[in-house]
Amino acid sequence: MMRRLTTLLTTALLALAAVAQDAQRLDAITLNAGMHNIRAEVAATPAQRQQGLMFRRDLGAHEGMLFVFPQAGTQCFWMRNTPTPLSIAFLRDDGSVVNILDMAPHSEANHCSAEPVRYALEMNQGWFAKRGVKPGFKLKGAPFESTTAR
Repeated sequence: MMRRLTTLLTTALLALAAVAQDAQRLDAITLNAGMHNIRAEVAATPAQRQQGLMFRRDLGAHEGMLFVFPQAGTQCFWMRNTPTPLSIAFLRDDGSVVNILDMAPHSEANHCSAEPVRYALEMNQGWFAKRGVKPGFKLKGAPFESTTAR
């Protein structure tokens, strides 16, 4: 009886954790890195940027998070409470990559943009390198379209 109760409680807690994880999902947009599509959740509010990908264990192969800041600045990130190794690309307003850094899980080390930027894109570690995305490479998508083209 006690074993069955423990199993039921464990199952219920796992189900609640899965629901909580899904509740953290943000609206997503599609970005393009050459022929590669990226499904990027958009973290645009201070609370969304602060939460980021913390506690996420299931980032898909072509999924990431685009952090959008109200104005350009030196943006710094750390990996507290983030169990998944990530790479971060800091992006200019036109979508061109400034610098890319790898970030280790649960690290409190700062990873900062090499110049003031309004965008940062986190992907599974190595995603950019495997696809030849380097500083100067230009991502495409709605956030990077010029205001004159809208």
